[in-house]
Amino acid sequence: MPATPAWPPASTPRLFVDQPLGPDSAPVIDGAAAHYLLGVMRLKAGDPVCLFDNRSGEWLAVVADAAKRSLTLRVERQLRDIEQVPDLWLCFAPVKKARLDWIIEKATELGVRRLQPVITERTIVERVKQERLAAQIIEACEQCGRTALPSLGEPVKLPQLLQSWPADRALLFADEAGGAPLAHISAPAPAAILTGPEGGFTDRERALLVAHAAVHRIALGPRILRAETAAIAAVSLWMAQHGDWRGEQEG
Repeated sequence: MPATPAWPPASTPRLFVDQPLGPDSAPVIDGAAAHYLLGVMRLKAGDPVCLFDNRSGEWLAVVADAAKRSLTLRVERQLRDIEQVPDLWLCFAPVKKARLDWIIEKATELGVRRLQPVITERTIVERVKQERLAAQIIEACEQCGRTALPSLGEPVKLPQLLQSWPADRALLFADEAGGAPLAHISAPAPAAILTGPEGGFTDRERALLVAHAAVHRIALGPRILRAETAAIAAVSLWMAQHGDWRGEQEG
């Protein structure tokens, strides 16, 4: 007896929709998403699409009607509940465009719950385009299978970030001047990682950080890392030690 093909197939497109989904709901897809589904994926009536709404998880839908520039989908059933990612924030100094996009994409894939741009004295990026970063987050979630989007904070200056810092959240400061290996620090969720700009933190900023009660200085190996490498290395180490890479979840 021949095996029954998997349904939906692994090649099924996956799409974020910013509206509540449920059985028999009928979202209409237009704009760039419709162009992708119609022009690139060549979907037609009856073809499957996986949808997630950042509210209720992931759903299987089929194309009910395909027009020239839009599609109407019909939601059939829920595939997964919304996930609970580990309560880790990544606080990062914005860097140049391509490298910033890389931080956003990879931190989302790794499971960070919140992305927080931090303006430091040596930050050279004058303006952070929140809409573009939000689009990067959505695209990364669609690709990696996340059902919950990480939140994206408005850029904040470092002193203001520290002034309003939650007392119960450890802040792991990736200090190029040295610190303890992350494996030697107990900092389970809720936690956050702070990485700096291309030029590093100033002495004044380092003194401010070291004096803060929530801050733990961490080292990321014996070599000098680019800002984007430091961010992703620190997140990876934390996820392996405290996050959901261990087959269980905290926070």
